Formats: sequence, structure tokens, C-alpha cells
Amino acid sequence: MLEFNDVNDFTRKTFFVEVILPLAISKTYTYRVPYELNDLIGIGKRVVVQFGKSRIYTAIIYYVSEVAPTLYDAKYIIEILDEENIVNENQLNLWEWISSYYLCHIGEVMQAALPAALKLASETVINLRSDNEFDKTQLNDKEYLIVDALELQPDLKIGDITKLLGQKTVFPLLKSLFQKGIIHIHEEITEKYKPRKKSFFKLNPIYEDPGNRKSLFEILERAPKQLQLLLSYYKLQKDQKDISREELLELSGSGVGALKSLQDKEIFIREDKTVSRLNQGEEDILPNFELSDIQHTALIEIQNQLEKKSVVLLHGITSSGKTQLYIRLIEQTLKEGKQTLYLLPEIALTTQIIERLRNYFGNQIGVYHSKFNDNERAEVWQKVLKGEYKILLGARSAVFLPFHDLGLIIIDEEHESSYKQYDPAPRYHARDTAIYLAHVHQAKVIVGSATPSFESYYNAKIGKYGFVELTGRFGGVKLPQIEVVSISEETKRKTMQSHFTSVLLEEIKAALSRKEQIILFQNRRGYTPLLLCATCGYTPKCINCDVSLTYHKSSGKLHCHYCGFRQDVLNACPACGSAKIEQKGYGTEKIEDELSIIFPEAKIARMDLDSTRTRNSFQILIDDFEEGRVDILVGTQMVAKGLDFGNVTTIGIVNADTMLNYPDFRAFERSFQMLSQVSGRAGRREKQGKVIIQAYDINHRVIKQVIENDYTDLFNTEIIERRNYNYPPLYRLIQLDIKHKDSGSLAIISHNLAKILRQLFGERVLGPEAPLISRVRNYYIQTILIKAEKEGTSILKIKEVLHQTLVKFESEPLNKGVLIQIDVDPY
Repeated sequence: MLEFNDVNDFTRKTFFVEVILPLAISKTYTYRVPYELNDLIGIGKRVVVQFGKSRIYTAIIYYVSEVAPTLYDAKYIIEILDEENIVNENQLNLWEWISSYYLCHIGEVMQAALPAALKLASETVINLRSDNEFDKTQLNDKEYLIVDALELQPDLKIGDITKLLGQKTVFPLLKSLFQKGIIHIHEEITEKYKPRKKSFFKLNPIYEDPGNRKSLFEILERAPKQLQLLLSYYKLQKDQKDISREELLELSGSGVGALKSLQDKEIFIREDKTVSRLNQGEEDILPNFELSDIQHTALIEIQNQLEKKSVVLLHGITSSGKTQLYIRLIEQTLKEGKQTLYLLPEIALTTQIIERLRNYFGNQIGVYHSKFNDNERAEVWQKVLKGEYKILLGARSAVFLPFHDLGLIIIDEEHESSYKQYDPAPRYHARDTAIYLAHVHQAKVIVGSATPSFESYYNAKIGKYGFVELTGRFGGVKLPQIEVVSISEETKRKTMQSHFTSVLLEEIKAALSRKEQIILFQNRRGYTPLLLCATCGYTPKCINCDVSLTYHKSSGKLHCHYCGFRQDVLNACPACGSAKIEQKGYGTEKIEDELSIIFPEAKIARMDLDSTRTRNSFQILIDDFEEGRVDILVGTQMVAKGLDFGNVTTIGIVNADTMLNYPDFRAFERSFQMLSQVSGRAGRREKQGKVIIQAYDINHRVIKQVIENDYTDLFNTEIIERRNYNYPPLYRLIQLDIKHKDSGSLAIISHNLAKILRQLFGERVLGPEAPLISRVRNYYIQTILIKAEKEGTSILKIKEVLHQTLVKFESEPLNKGVLIQIDVDPY
């Protein structure tokens, strides 16, 4: 809020506000403030403005002055929506940095940052709430008219309401209606993450008396199943304090009916307890858990390093107990009265870890991610703004929340590519953005991973980041045993069954016999990626993209994974009429299908993008697997991202070669990370896990490094290649994707642009070159890559010159119809 000494003089002044509009425009736009709103203006508040002939938008006040624009007459702002600012100075600082670093418009940053419910625009839909009765006589004439219209037509856009009332200023009326709970723009969040309850049983204390115990055995002699349950209880009691329903039933072989009878007779007393979905054991559930000696040493090292460095890399092997260290660091931050941001790469992981953290921190913790609807995201935003949440757990978009006193940022699994936003702009990386956010707040950052990104590891090696290692698995659990099996050898010996080697099938069979669980990893979804006519070689392709269609058995259709186009499965070749259509390759659907034939008794489930699209589908799948209702889980890279299942002892990687041979400079780094992370899901308790890696090239260097868990050797080998061929972390990359609907025009335009850029940046410019998928959504694509060395070159100067060049280039009439998409750090 602006402050003025002379209030009367203040109300007579003419003020102008620069606002950020949620649009891809290169500058802020200036509006005039009506006198009656002078005392309400303030940086970070939302205002309603007209932009263009008739479009209404919610904008954010960026700057206030008394200077009118010289190039155009400033329109008046229509309304100020907020009494207090909803975007603070630190956020605007972050938005400016993202806009500058990632070469995008600040309006695009606003569009990504603000929840949709806070960005009311002409097309925002309003409807009546069905769960709230109200008295129409309490409404004024205009409110009554809006409600009346909504009863006739359930959904109205703000533009419709503007026309209905014949006035532009409808936002105060809508604000009044949703504050009265009449219209559906804003609602309270209901609890979405219910704690997981588990039933435990204990013997009635009266049977601790030897005489009563003897009579109990005599009574149960006539009920053998109940007696077996009692004996199993005594056996389990020797090693553990809490005995679950599942453990009792499994060990005794008795049914639920027998257990219920013992409960009805009050021999057993049932107690329902809240347990962690991650099932980390008693040490991880109790608030006063003790750190192991290795963890305690690592914690002290982290604290010491944070005194010297603002960022510390925690390199801890899988299942080493990093989360427990994070909890201790969060506790310390809370004692200092500051907020913590805990970033995770996947929404799935937030649902996994939320209960564990709530166990310690209660309602101080909030969750924020894209599976929340617009109203819920707005509610979390408001609670952070008011300081009601001290800890925020979320995926990458959580960096945009309105923190006021951030003390610590934890970036878990920091190597994950999910932290990178690819489309639309801003194409930011949440890890790097969070590090700048910490700089704005003078906060500390922990980046943690078992397989760090080369950027973070390199920064630690050169002393830019602090570095702490956590080398032992929590509880002394052994790393899994890894065995590599040759697909080509087994194919020659004819011991392959479908896509599975005999070794993998034997391990699956053995694990099932021990009632243990199995995860199979295949990093391709769908049933089969390619249909091929055996007669003429025809392959069905997408009509919008240069990519073959993937067959999905679940839908019975061919899908394009780039634009969503679908078509019916071919019964005959449209080119030659042949009915000989062959399926080439395999995805998770086919693996699931063929496993059900080989192991008909096993319960099999699939975890990929297709099977987890709905809001709660992932959680249902996780619960089923944890509760033992699923024996074999087939999945894509989703199964590699930090999930923890206590009964998984066998991991199968169906084909490691597809990752290793991918044409990308990061292929070996990504393959090591993926293989190590998938392997880390096995044997996370007292049982040692077994990992079977199927591959053609069984002597590949990266596979050997995975077996030996030798990340350092991987880094030392790969960094030489990166240095020789000018790649990160020693160089920065800026990728330009030039798009046009005409391939001929694109070729000329992209070559002209590359020529101009070479005159400016010399040999740093590569291309233009068609990418692997050279047409997406009917736009042909050419790529230009700029490699800028980190030492001796000003990346800021390069970006500034590039931005000016592109603005001039796009404005030329010959380049009409071209789209240029900029991606800074495109990896």
C-alpha cells in the first residue's frame, strides 16, 4: 500500500499504474487510476482492466507513478479486487528473474504462477453452488438478476454477465456473491489426503495370567483355526510390539471369520492406528526417532556446510534415510520461526510422503500441486499468504507461492527431469528457480539425490555448493544383488518366453512362491509402438505429427502421444489391402497382458500415464500394492521415483538398451539414474533384493557402473566427453525451435536466422536441424542450438543480444507465420 502524509492531496492526485497482464506481451501496460480508487492502490494487488476492444482481464499492479504513457492514452482501471496485496515483492522479484533468465514474457510467468481462480477473465465460468441454500430477498437488484440468470442457464461466463447487466464493473458483484457462498468461484478445501489406517491386534490383558491362559487354550481346542491364530500371535510377539491383521492372517493361514470370532469373544482387542504409507518402520513413525550414527554425522556436516554455503548437495544412496535428515532440518527451521518449502518431482510422491510429515508437524503443513482444482489452489495460496502454513510440500509449481519468511528449501530427487517445465512458457527448471528464490529470501537450500544431476555434482566439486555423502542404507539393509542377463544369448538358446528371459521368470516365480512382490520396468507405455504391414511395409502415422501411432489395447485404438490424435486399429493395410499386420515392439500394456498368461494366478497392475490419469487413481494403485492386493507391478519411469514398498524383493528391467542407445548427450547419465533408482526399489527392509537387468549389450560400461553403484566413475568418464564436445555442465545451452506450417518456408526462414546468429555468436551456433520428431500438431520444426561456455563469456550479454535479434527477426514481413520457441537449459 502506498503511504502519503497528506491524505486530501493524495486523493486529488492523478496516478498511473503499470500492470502485468497474463498474456505473452513484451511489456507491462499502463492504466489510469480513478480518483475514488487512489487510496486503494498498491503494488501486488489485482485490478480489473480492459485490454483490446472488449476483453477484460485480472492484472497485477507492478509499479505506481504519476507519469502518463506517451505513446497511447491510458484507459481507466475498472476495479481493484484486493484489500491487501496477493503477490509480494519477493514474488515479483522472482517473476522478473524467470522472465529474464528463461527469455519469456513476465505475463507468461504470471499465467503460470497464479492459480486460475485468482485470474478471473472474460471467459471465466460462473455457476450456482448446489450445496448452499440462500434467501433471495437479501440480494440487491443486480445480484438477484445474476442468480436468476444462473438458474435458467447453469454456466455463465463473466462476459455474459457483463452483457446482461450492461456494465463493465461486475467483479465487485461476483465477489459479493461468492463471499455469501452463492456462486461457485471459491470454496474451502476439504481434506484430500486421509491418513491410512491399519488394524493391529493385542491379546486381552486378562490372559497374561498363567491360569487364564491355560483355560483359554482348553476353550480353543475345539476351534482349530482360532487356536492357530493365537499361536501365531505368540510367535509374532517375540519379535515385534505391534501385530497387524495381515501378519496374523498370513502366518496362521486362518480366515477373517476366525479372527472376528476371537475379537467378538474379547480374546483379541483390535486397535486402528494411523501408519505411514511409506511403511518405514517404527523408527520412522515415532516423532522422537533416533538418527543412526551415519545420519547424525551427515546432519552435523550439513549444518556446518550451511554456515559457509547457501546450497548443499546431499548425495545419499537409495534407502539411506534422507527424509529423516530433512525432518530434523525442518524442525530447526520451525524453531527459527521461518517457512520451509519441500519440493518433490512428482505429485505421486507428495501423496506418499504427506502423512509421514504430518505425523510430526500436524496442520502446519500444506500441499500444493496441479491435481488440485483451481479453487483449492487459490485456497492454499491464501493460507500461505496469511502465514497459516509453515511447511509447503509440492511439485514444481510450488516455487510460485507467496512465501514471506522462507528459511529452508529442500529439493528431493533433484536429478529428476520432472522439475523442468517444457510447455508452455515459462520453460523453467524448478531446482534452479528454487535456488534463486532462496537467494531472494536469504534462505538455505538442500538438494538431495542418490544419483545427482551432473550440474549439481559439478557445482559441488568446484566448491560452489557444499557436499555431504550418506553412504549406508538405513537400518543396515544391504543393497540389492544385480544380475545382468543377455537377451541375445537366451534368444539363441530359445529359452526366451515372450519378452522375458528364463532367469527373470524364475526369479518372479520364486518371489511369488514366497508371497513377495515384484516390479517390472519398461519405459514405454501403450501395447505396441509400431504396426507394420508385412507385405508392403506401410506403418500408420499421425495425421498431425511425423510419428507412428501407438496401439493401446485398453482403448482398442491407435494413439499419437504428441497431439492426442486417435484412430481405429487396422484390420487390413490401407495401402495394399493385405491382412498381414504385424506388431513391432512392446509397451507396458503388452508386458502386463503377457505376464497374465504366464502367471495366471498372480494379480498384476500397471502404473503409467494411461493408468493414473484420474485424480485418485495413483493413490488407489499404491494402496492396492502396499496392502498386497497386487503381486506384480508393471510400470514406466513412474515406478523409479522414490516410492517405497517393504515387500518388494525382485525388480526386472525388461530392456536396458532402449535407454542407453537414445540419441541424446544425457543418455548415459539418465540411464544410470533410471537403472539405479529402479534398482533401489528392491529390498528396502531386512530382505536383500534382487534386480534382473535384461540387455543385449551386457558389457556396457554404464550397466557395470550401476552394478558397482559407482556414480563417481560415471561422472569422471562422462565429464571428459562433455568437455570435448561442449556440453553442460561446462557449457550452457539455448535451444531455438523454429516452427512453421509450410516446410519450404521453414527451411528458408530457419537458415536465414542461423546465418544471422552465426554472425553474432560464431561457432557457438549449431543447426538448423530437424529434430527426431520434425512435425508436431501440423507445425514443421527446425532446431538451432547455441552453446555458450561458462567461463569467459557473459551469458547475460548473449541473451540480451539474442532477444533483440529475435524481436527484429519476427517483425520482418518475410518471416510472417513463424513461431520461435526459446528454451534455456533444455534438459
